[in-house]
Amino acid sequence: MKKTEQTLLEQMRISEFDIEHRKELLAFGEEDIAALLACRALVEAHIDNLVDEFYKVQTNIAEIALLIGDADTLERLRNVQRRYILDLFGGVYDIEYVNNRLRIGMVHKRIGVEPKLYLSAIQMLRELLVGVIEDSGDDAKLIRKRLKALEKLFYFDITLVFETYIRSLVSEIETAKNKSDQYARSLEEKVSLRTRQLEEWMRTDPLTGVLNRRFFEETVTRAMRAAERRDEPLTVVYLDIDDFKLINDREGHKHGDEVLRAVGEALGAACRSEDSCFRYGGDEFCIVLPNCTASEARSGFCRRLNETTDPRLAGIRFSVGIAQSGPGEYHDPQELVSRADADMYRDKQKAHGHLAEHSLSVVPDTPLPKDKPEAA
Repeated sequence: MKKTEQTLLEQMRISEFDIEHRKELLAFGEEDIAALLACRALVEAHIDNLVDEFYKVQTNIAEIALLIGDADTLERLRNVQRRYILDLFGGVYDIEYVNNRLRIGMVHKRIGVEPKLYLSAIQMLRELLVGVIEDSGDDAKLIRKRLKALEKLFYFDITLVFETYIRSLVSEIETAKNKSDQYARSLEEKVSLRTRQLEEWMRTDPLTGVLNRRFFEETVTRAMRAAERRDEPLTVVYLDIDDFKLINDREGHKHGDEVLRAVGEALGAACRSEDSCFRYGGDEFCIVLPNCTASEARSGFCRRLNETTDPRLAGIRFSVGIAQSGPGEYHDPQELVSRADADMYRDKQKAHGHLAEHSLSVVPDTPLPKDKPEAA
């Protein structure tokens, strides 16, 4: 529940039972209430003089005069002080009385009245009231009883006001802490985002958008271990753009870069979510396909790649090598890559890369060598 939907009593969890317990702790009972109530007529008769004397002294204190500020505010405060003094001798010290005292504490804290100024004001008011009661001419024993009751009530009020001060300070600390925590979380999120972006930047080839070679060995080793643990196949596809140097020489490096970008996009589109595509060299690319056989790589990955219709790739030929490891028998990751690389060079030497208008024909005509069975 919001604080604006709760009274100060509810926020501070002060109940009628708690109020009575506070009175018991101060030994403030019915006799004290009766003693204070008996002073009401006397106080009412001197109320204007009490308020005048109180603010005569208060306005001579520079800090308080600065807080009051103007004549209109002073007049409002004089009226509030009249009610406060009369409430002291009203004989009713219930939950409403307590709530009013809590509001006094809250207002004093909000306008910047320091505890030392509040206590000095209370002490002066007490002295003024003591003077009025002592000058009443009543029996000395009765006067002492009334002064004792007044002292207890002042302690009762001061406790409530200071609890409000303390609660307000705690709330400020909690608010500051929450802001600090929120700021820390925001910084943490920003740092985490920047870290992820930096890691992504370090992992990604800036030209093609696929992963760079720096993380290839780590990825293929991790994929090989996972495949062996699950007894699944792992396939590596090695691609090389045929005559890429000629493309650069004839069309210029800018056009060559555009071809590489298009290749990166086409490879990314052909990969499954679990696949990893790397720029292995200048015009060489390597794709790691977990839980995929060489045959499935041809019918799946290569088929999807072959369906590319990017006009930037018109007339581009690829040499392709495919190597599989597992299930059953697994090879060293680097050996698997070397086999795919060797297969790609065999394909290049036999000129089995395909040329197609506005498409990527990458499926080699030659079957895998006998030393690379699809299940091995």
